[in-house]
Amino acid sequence: MQPRQEIFPHVIEMNYQARRRLGCGVYLVFDADEWSLIDVGYEDTVAEIVELIRQMDFPLAQCKHIVISHADVDHVQGLKRLKELLPAAETLAHPDAARLLGEGERIITYAEIAAQGVSLDLPVTRIDRTINEGDKLRVGGLELEVWHTPGHARAQLAFRMGELLFSGDNIFRDGCVGNIDAHHGSDIPAFIKSLERIRDSGVKWLLPSHGTCAIDWPLMDEWEQELVRGFDPEKT
Repeated sequence: MQPRQEIFPHVIEMNYQARRRLGCGVYLVFDADEWSLIDVGYEDTVAEIVELIRQMDFPLAQCKHIVISHADVDHVQGLKRLKELLPAAETLAHPDAARLLGEGERIITYAEIAAQGVSLDLPVTRIDRTINEGDKLRVGGLELEVWHTPGHARAQLAFRMGELLFSGDNIFRDGCVGNIDAHHGSDIPAFIKSLERIRDSGVKWLLPSHGTCAIDWPLMDEWEQELVRGFDPEKT
């Protein structure tokens, strides 16, 4: 059994657990005999993530939800494969994200970016149940409140659990925000309102979908180093 590296009580982030960067932040929330995942990542990391979960002694049959924060390919490409491995888990997403995934839409999801030569597989996937603003997700004795926080994407959701906010692509650890692109359905006025909501919410900790949006500057190196050595959120 591999020791569970909780970043907060009841919360494991799979990049941190693996001590290396697997992709977007995939969060495992657990209590008692139940656990859920927030986001999935790319298909080529699904098997490793499931094996890490198994090594931490989480029964695969006890996965209650696979929750999608939004339908960008870097968050959802592995969803169909993960559902095959965790058939008892209920897949949840905003109605707009469910539509995009059910249609196999490629532009809004960033699976196809012709100007950059990007063309990624995005399997058509059916979402079991849609969720939206004000819904509550229960994992054991824990409660996650669903927020609809559009701006980066129309379907962007965030999830509040006490003083924690799983912030999706709203805002990252370096203070940057998710990509803004008209082809992606981004909406700057809506984004500002979502960010103001987060700012004024009283949440103490943000758990973003990406350690940093940087690619070639020191914050990316810093994040990589934190994954390896561990970190204390009170000191970051």
